[in-house]
Amino acid sequence: MSQVRVFEPMSPCLLSPPRAKATSCGSLLQELQDLWDEIGETDAERDRMILQLEQECLNVYRKKVDNARKNKADLHQALASGKAEISHLMSALGECESIGQLENKRGTLKEQVAMIKPLLDALRNKKEERIKELMLLQSQITLLSTEMAGNVHPTRPTQVDEHDLSVKKLSELSSQLEMLQKEKDIRLRKVNEYVASIHELTNVMSLDLSKTLSEIHPGFNDGRKSISRSISNDTLTRLEATVNALKQEKKERLQKLQGHGSALVELWNIIDMPSDERSKFEHITRLISVSPDAVFGQGRLGSAVIDEAREEVERLNLLKASKMKELVLKKQDELEEIYREVHMDIESEAERQILMDLIDSGTVDLSDLLAGMDGRIVKAKEQAISRKDILEKVEKWKFASEEESWLDEYERDQSRYSAGRGVHKNMKRAEKARILVNKLPVLVETLMSKIKAWEKEKGIPFEYDKVKLLDTLEEYIRFRMQKDEEKKRSREQKKLQEQLMAEKETMFGAKPSPLRQFPVKKPLGQSSNVNVVTGTPASRRISTSRHGGASSGKGRKELGGKAANAAIPLNFVSLPKDNYSNQSP
Repeated sequence: MSQVRVFEPMSPCLLSPPRAKATSCGSLLQELQDLWDEIGETDAERDRMILQLEQECLNVYRKKVDNARKNKADLHQALASGKAEISHLMSALGECESIGQLENKRGTLKEQVAMIKPLLDALRNKKEERIKELMLLQSQITLLSTEMAGNVHPTRPTQVDEHDLSVKKLSELSSQLEMLQKEKDIRLRKVNEYVASIHELTNVMSLDLSKTLSEIHPGFNDGRKSISRSISNDTLTRLEATVNALKQEKKERLQKLQGHGSALVELWNIIDMPSDERSKFEHITRLISVSPDAVFGQGRLGSAVIDEAREEVERLNLLKASKMKELVLKKQDELEEIYREVHMDIESEAERQILMDLIDSGTVDLSDLLAGMDGRIVKAKEQAISRKDILEKVEKWKFASEEESWLDEYERDQSRYSAGRGVHKNMKRAEKARILVNKLPVLVETLMSKIKAWEKEKGIPFEYDKVKLLDTLEEYIRFRMQKDEEKKRSREQKKLQEQLMAEKETMFGAKPSPLRQFPVKKPLGQSSNVNVVTGTPASRRISTSRHGGASSGKGRKELGGKAANAAIPLNFVSLPKDNYSNQSP
């Protein structure tokens, strides 16, 4: 009989408590070895079965360990989830307490889970309370916003953002609600002001206040307090538009009544209305010069007052027919005066005769005739205004032309530097005239451009005392060009004669010049800046190229006379104007 091997493997049974090993695993192993001895199992078979037993025992222990690990992981997960929820709730509620206090507490996992449960429950309750507070604020905000927007059916309040349940969010909503309440108070004040303005305006114009308010919003006419009135944007817009419309109507009514009042005063003056008759309409004439904001009182601008004034004007218009001829002639005088002031052409006698024939025939409405005269006067004033700028330029041109004519006469006067009364004043005037004459070309060019622009805009020629002003200016420019050409030829002829004189002196010897045989004493203070060859002062040569303008039809004759006098024979040798005054004796 072979010896029985006693195996001592690392069996799970060896890990069992001592008592358990003595009563179970050890006895069973011994019994199994006895059985193997009786059976006669080989050592290899015994080793295999022992290893199988050890493997089965390890599997049982492994399952227990896995279950324990899973329980531990679940506790860790529960603890982490609880801490995460606490952290989330604290963040949403804006709490300053840190979760780190829980980390410092020691204990088993079950103890730690049990420790965070009360805090978690408290935070959950606090979250629910905060949500209720926020929902209440949002409901009130939504209600006020809906009321201001004018929605008939209030909108549902927005859901509370559970990620932001902080005291800051609560404060923001409270501030928003307070702001909306202030906005509501402001709107209520505006509504009351608008309603008061509408009441005042309808009272002045005798309009139905209830009907006007009902057209804006039914709530304004149900007798409730102002707190229940609509304060929506649409209502405020309607109120403002109604107030503006009533103000405009008040303004138009006042203008209409002022027109009737002015017409009454004018008609009274025409027909010499007695004072007692005029006093009946003082309540109308007093409004002629007042502003719309200054008109108060029941029915001051009512339709009845306007109709009363209109009917009185119509009645007086019938009475003025006998004096219409005088009035029409007065209007004609005014029209002629306007045309006369701006140098426009009007057939006065012919138009007067036509007007008298129309009045005597009785085929024309005198009111229409007077209105037509007023229209012509307005049109004439508009034309006068459009011609004002050009006429101012024309006056400057005429003045400059007159100064140019005077300067020509002054420079032809060889005794202008002689001692006498007014010499100093004439010299100053000549200096100013030269400056003014030098500006004539630019003035004429500007005037022509303005005239062309005016004619292009109006589509008619610009006439000045029945003459086309543009033709006059063009004729003036041609005359100036001709005059300048003649001056140029004269200078060239004079230069040629001087050259011939110099050649003769070179060939036959110098001879005393006729100009030097009669020396003239130079006045005191006179400059001797004279050209040696020609005897012409430098200042005289600079100021010879002047341009200027003349007036209209009358100016043409003057300009024609100047052109005739400007023609100089080619063989004519003139003595320089400043020769005697600038030449030394």
